[in-house]
Order: sequence, then C-alpha cells, then structure tokens
Amino acid sequence: MSAWCISRSFLGSTVSITEARRFVTTFLKGWPDVETAELIVSELATNAIRHSASGRFGGRFHVTIRAERRRVWIGVLDEGGPGRPQIFPEYPELEGGRGLRIVSEMATDWGVLGDHRGRTVWASLHEAPQPQRRDC
Repeated sequence: MSAWCISRSFLGSTVSITEARRFVTTFLKGWPDVETAELIVSELATNAIRHSASGRFGGRFHVTIRAERRRVWIGVLDEGGPGRPQIFPEYPELEGGRGLRIVSEMATDWGVLGDHRGRTVWASLHEAPQPQRRDC
C-alpha cells in the first residue's frame, strides 16, 4: 500500500459514529486489521461526542486516516473540553470508562495532542510482518 492521507468532518451526534466507522472501513478495505481500526474509530468518536464540546448542538469532530505500507494512524480531533483523555482504573460495574482502555489494548501506540480548546486522540496500528518462508 502506498502512503496516503484522508480526512472528514462529522456532526457531533451518535449517528455520526456509524458514519465514521463506514469512512474508516471504506478507505482501509483490504488492510489486515480493518476491524480493529473500525473499533478504534468508534471508541474515539464516541469519546469526542460524550466528553468534549463536539457533542454539543452544532458540534463536530474530525477523523483523519494516514496509511503507510505497514502502518495506519487514525486521529479524532474534537472541539475541546475540561480534563484530558486518560485511562481510568477499571470498574466492571460502571457503564462507561472502557473506551481508551480498549484503544490502548488494541493499538500499537496511542496518545493525545492538544488541550482544552481542541485535541486529537490518535491510535496507530502496525501490520504484523509476514513470517519468512524457509525451504528445507
């Protein structure tokens, strides 16, 4: 796969999470971990709507996909808000709080860029190298 980058803005509503997932699966069709990328963008978009100004009336979030030969980077830019996205201790009885934990377990790397005015929460996936075939 040659390197490329594409971005799209979405309305800050729960319907847009499905659209963001479709956006990722359409452009990463054929990538070995497309299902993982779909789950990651779903979690990041959900967090943008729930925990930032992107979820307010008229809010938006922005999804960027950068693909290279063996690496995909997905970033979700929100409209900011109080606090900084972080992984909290696991409490099985609570409904929320698992999104970034899921992302951190599935992604090769992840992080946060920006501040209360707007931030990008990103994750990258690296394709596992194919085993070398050895003839006996």
